[in-house]
Amino acid sequence: MLLQPLAFAQAQRRQPVNVILILADDLGWTDLGCYGSRFYQTPNIDRLAAEGMRFTQAYSACTVCSPSRAAILTGKYPARLHLTDFIPGARFSWARLRPPDWTARLPLEERTLAEALKPRGYSSASIGKWHLAALTGSEAYYPEKQGFDRNVAGTFRGLPPSYFSPYRIDTLPDGPKGEYLTDREVTETLRFIDEHQDRPFFVYLPHHTVHTPVQAKAETIERYRRKSQTGAAHHHPVYAAMIDSLDENVGRVLRRLKETGLDQRTAVIFTSDNGGLLSYTSNAPLRAGKGSAYEGGVRVPLIVRWPGVTAPGSECGVPVIGMDLYPTVLDMAGASLEPGQTVDGVSLGPLLAGGGKRSQNWRREALYWHYPHYHTGGATPYSAVRWGDWRMVEFQEDGRVELYNLKDDVGESRDLSKKLPERTRELRERLHAWRKEVGAQMAVPNPNYDPARERENERRR
Repeated sequence: MLLQPLAFAQAQRRQPVNVILILADDLGWTDLGCYGSRFYQTPNIDRLAAEGMRFTQAYSACTVCSPSRAAILTGKYPARLHLTDFIPGARFSWARLRPPDWTARLPLEERTLAEALKPRGYSSASIGKWHLAALTGSEAYYPEKQGFDRNVAGTFRGLPPSYFSPYRIDTLPDGPKGEYLTDREVTETLRFIDEHQDRPFFVYLPHHTVHTPVQAKAETIERYRRKSQTGAAHHHPVYAAMIDSLDENVGRVLRRLKETGLDQRTAVIFTSDNGGLLSYTSNAPLRAGKGSAYEGGVRVPLIVRWPGVTAPGSECGVPVIGMDLYPTVLDMAGASLEPGQTVDGVSLGPLLAGGGKRSQNWRREALYWHYPHYHTGGATPYSAVRWGDWRMVEFQEDGRVELYNLKDDVGESRDLSKKLPERTRELRERLHAWRKEVGAQMAVPNPNYDPARERENERRR
């Protein structure tokens, strides 16, 4: 029986649920069968969606990975954390602007999900990619220093040296030669589940896949190569095989929960850290992809199955964002914020319990992004706001803005900023007020700016 919206949190305080948060890397909004792909086969993730709630307008907190991960683990906007680029960041020494002196690590004073759940008796594990530590002295910022009881495969690296053993990952002993990394990460997850059946647990499972290097099992690649059609939105057989293995391993987790009888007291969350990389996939009908200022860089899949709360097969079109997972997991566990703790996310609990519909408990009006960096995916320093159906992007190089109505133009093809100056002004004022409130750092003029090099880079792009 589904709980009424006002009763779900109280129920969880009496009986905390286990939580498994599965985070894919660079998985695009349309890269799953349940999100429209006709090429990638994802029956297990599709089944998870059929048993829970699928969000159609979910967002990552940034167009690249490290800031998005920090936002999930702390509930704070990357701009507030001053962790605004992937670690260690890209260098564009010739560009018009220079990035601010941002924080290339997750500070130890931040209260992570693992630390917030400890008072409720939760055991926790981070199994997979971490990428929230600086290159120098990185071990001091690994998961076990951020409240996790176990760290498997988490380092400062943003990508694995190899998806096949030997992995050459310091925190993951090599398996048999040829063992596949996605399989191994879930084998470690199943071991943790088996060892903690008698107490609540939180598993943060940030898979390395589908990030580069694009490597997959030969037999799976061949299966997709036979069905690949050049010119189709999705057609890359190796990338498809990586998604296939991801899906297979989500299925392994779901089966183990069923076998151990934990499925009815374990919430499972599945999402991605940013949009898909255009070298290997398409985010159409969204514009662009990872590392861009547009929807393709930040709109992501989000599926939540919370037994007793989510209605099977339900959908939610309310815009939500990565920071929302922090208070949501706390609600699931019956945990609380510390006095005075700042969290920018809003618990998805009322949406999950209310069939995806807004209620009086859902009060947020806008979502924001801030990326004072350059990226090979096309981004120049920018900020953006989503308010209702409207999305405005402000580019920091020259203050230029673009305004889109996503309800009518999800592909962001018709800039309405000149036609609707009052709406543009209103959203710009909201954006500037938000940047001031969170203490957002701005890019600054670059004394080594090289216009000729900039033009050459734009030509190549």
